[in-house]
Amino acid sequence: MTDRKDRKTVEALLDEYGETYADEAGISLRDTPQPLYQLLVLSHLLSARIRASVAVAAARALFDHGMRTPRKMADATWQQRVDALGEGGYRRYDERTATQLGDAAQLLLDEYGGDLRRLREEADGDLDELRTRLRRAPGMGPAGADIFLREAQAVWPEAAPYIDNKALQGAERLGLPKSPDKLAALADDRGPAVLAAALVRAALDREVAADVRERV
Repeated sequence: MTDRKDRKTVEALLDEYGETYADEAGISLRDTPQPLYQLLVLSHLLSARIRASVAVAAARALFDHGMRTPRKMADATWQQRVDALGEGGYRRYDERTATQLGDAAQLLLDEYGGDLRRLREEADGDLDELRTRLRRAPGMGPAGADIFLREAQAVWPEAAPYIDNKALQGAERLGLPKSPDKLAALADDRGPAVLAAALVRAALDREVAADVRERV
């Protein structure tokens, strides 16, 4: 594929599917404690073997029920967390996830005062250390850490360009370069976080990729 066609493909992808999962979940992402925590919760939910739309709906339900901060999440009862997850349609893993969310919130409070910026500071720009620290939260495996950093690169520039394996699967499906740096160069002013999310949508849904190819 030529560079010109690559750019047209990315433009078509971003025009139609250029929305981060944080945006979809109603998170106004900034480098402040509450939205970063909400992104951590969303990343946890998205990492399960469940439709992304269900994970987003479950995150919205938790936030609508006031569980927007580690303290509010930890103070909620296990049943309140289960009920909110169920309201969002997140029923397959609701009981285990409710426990993990409570434990992860308490860990974040105990170790970082509820502020993920402290985790970032302690990682001191080391991406592997960032991943390791994120994965200490119960329920946050490699996929969850990837999702968090894929979205957080919008406000944590040391993580950019973060184009993980799932996003690269989308790039391959669209016939785009499989180099994170080359892909980031095609992202225009919307940035690599938006591009990475759009590529993930193409990886998860063949119809997305087919639609983009038709538009080019």
